Amino acid sequence: MTEARHTDRGKWSEAGVPHRGWICVGIEDLEEPAQLCEMCESVEIRYVHFMEHADYPGTLGVGCICAEHMEGDYVNPRLREKRLRSKAQRRKTWSKRQWRTSYKGNPYLNTEGFNLAVFPISDKRGGYWSLRVTHRESGRSQAGRRRYPSEEAAKKAALDALLWAKDKLS
Repeated sequence: MTEARHTDRGKWSEAGVPHRGWICVGIEDLEEPAQLCEMCESVEIRYVHFMEHADYPGTLGVGCICAEHMEGDYVNPRLREKRLRSKAQRRKTWSKRQWRTSYKGNPYLNTEGFNLAVFPISDKRGGYWSLRVTHRESGRSQAGRRRYPSEEAAKKAALDALLWAKDKLS
């Protein structure tokens, strides 16, 4: 059995691994540095940019700096990561929001021009929580399609619903 050759530059030093022309297909917040960059193989990363290339099998999870070099773009990887950092910060403060109670007894929140409401539903499979987001000015509304096991889980998901609605319902 042969040992894998380790270099200080990781896959940057490996023959056959493209250096440019990669495309980012997604980004994820691991909530703490928990993964080694799969390109340089030397930096623990929290925000993982998932990169693909037509001449390379599979997807690599890399840090922002490697993503910049791989894409040949020194603006968009930082913007993607900045949006994710902002969302992470927002999640921290979201749980501290003070929800009000509607006349029907359901928790709701009016914020950024939207009404977010969470409500219990019971059916033959049992009870769960759902949510609805409404653009207050236009009245355009979308009910959530997912089921949540608790009121708190539905309230937590309401942040994603708000971010979605800002793009789709405004």
